[in-house]
Amino acid sequence: MAMDANRFIGTEPLSPQSRIDPERLRCYLQARLPQCSGEMTIARFRGGQSNPTLLLTFSSGTRLVLRKKPDGKLLASAHAVDREYRVVSALAGSGVPVARTHLLCDDESIVGAMFYVMDYVEGRSFWDPALPHLSSEERRAIYHEMNRVVACLHTLDHAARGLETFGRPANYIARQVTRWTTQYRASETVSIPAMDRLIEWLPHNVPAESRHALLHGDFRIDNLIFHSHEAKIIAVVDWELSTLGDPMADFAYHMLTWHFSPKPFRGLYGLDLAVLGIPDERSYRDLYLKATGQANVLDRQWYAYLAFSLFRVAAIRQGIMKRVVDGTAASAHAGEAGALAAPVAEQGWQYAERAMRT
Repeated sequence: MAMDANRFIGTEPLSPQSRIDPERLRCYLQARLPQCSGEMTIARFRGGQSNPTLLLTFSSGTRLVLRKKPDGKLLASAHAVDREYRVVSALAGSGVPVARTHLLCDDESIVGAMFYVMDYVEGRSFWDPALPHLSSEERRAIYHEMNRVVACLHTLDHAARGLETFGRPANYIARQVTRWTTQYRASETVSIPAMDRLIEWLPHNVPAESRHALLHGDFRIDNLIFHSHEAKIIAVVDWELSTLGDPMADFAYHMLTWHFSPKPFRGLYGLDLAVLGIPDERSYRDLYLKATGQANVLDRQWYAYLAFSLFRVAAIRQGIMKRVVDGTAASAHAGEAGALAAPVAEQGWQYAERAMRT
C-alpha cells in the first residue's frame, strides 16, 4: 500500500506538452508579488487533483502553489478555481486552517487558463488512511484532529466570513442530485445501470435538511496537511467543490473512507480498527454529532446520505474518465480513478436498497 501511495506523493517535472510559458508566468508574478524575486522553477504535484497544481520555487527562497483550471473544453461549473480562491481567502484567520492566498488571475494568456496562487504549506500528507507508519496512539490523535476540524467547519459562521452568498443552501441535496446527474450524462462514456437506478431513486428519497453550513465537498485525509510532528492540521486544501448546504451530506462523504476497501479505494473497510487505534464508524460519527450539537441520525437517513455521497463520487469519477478519453486529464493515474465509477455506483445502489429495507 505504501508503494501505491508513493505515486501520489511529492512532485515531478512539468510535462513537455504543457501550455505554460514559464517566463511569461515569472514576469507576471514578479510584477505583482515582491517575494517572487530571482529565477523560478516549476514542478507538478503528483496527487490526483482535478485542477492541475504546481509548485513554484524562486531562487529567493519563496515557494508558492499555483492551482489552475485544466486545459481543454470543460463541463459547465466544473473546476471553479475562482470559487476556490474566494473561500480559501475568506477562511484566513478562522478556526479552519488554510493556506494564505495571494492573487487570482483570469487572463488565460498567462498559463492557458484561470489560476490562483497561494502559499506553499510544508507538512505531512497522508494518502493511506490506515496510516501504516504511525503508532496506534498517533493514528487516534490524527483521526480526532480530523473530526475536530470538520466539526469546526460545519459550525463556522460563514456569513461572518463574507460567504453568505457562496451558495443556495436550501434543498442542497436535491439540487446536487440534479447537478451531478447533468454532469454525469454529459461525461457518460459507457452505461452504468446502478447510476441509472440512483438517478431515479435519489430525488424521491433525499433526507430532510435540519441545518445549513459551509461544506468542503471533498473532506478526506489526503486533502489535509498535518504538522510535521504533531497531530495538528495546518491546512485544508482542494476547495473546488465547496458550497453551502447540508453538513450531514458533507460528513457522510467524509466517512466513505470507512466503507471503501483498502484496494483499490484506499479505504478502511475490513481492517481491524481497534488494533490500529482508529475510531470505528459509529464512534467517529458520534464524536462529530456531539461536537456539532446534533441529534443522532436514523439508519435510513444515514444510508440515504451514503447512497447520495457514492452517487456523487461516481459522477465525479465518470467526469475524470471523460477527461481521459478527451486527453485533458490532470493526473497520470486518472484512468484508474475513472474506471472506478461503476463499482462506486453499484455500492451506492446497495446503500439505497438498505435504506428501503430499513
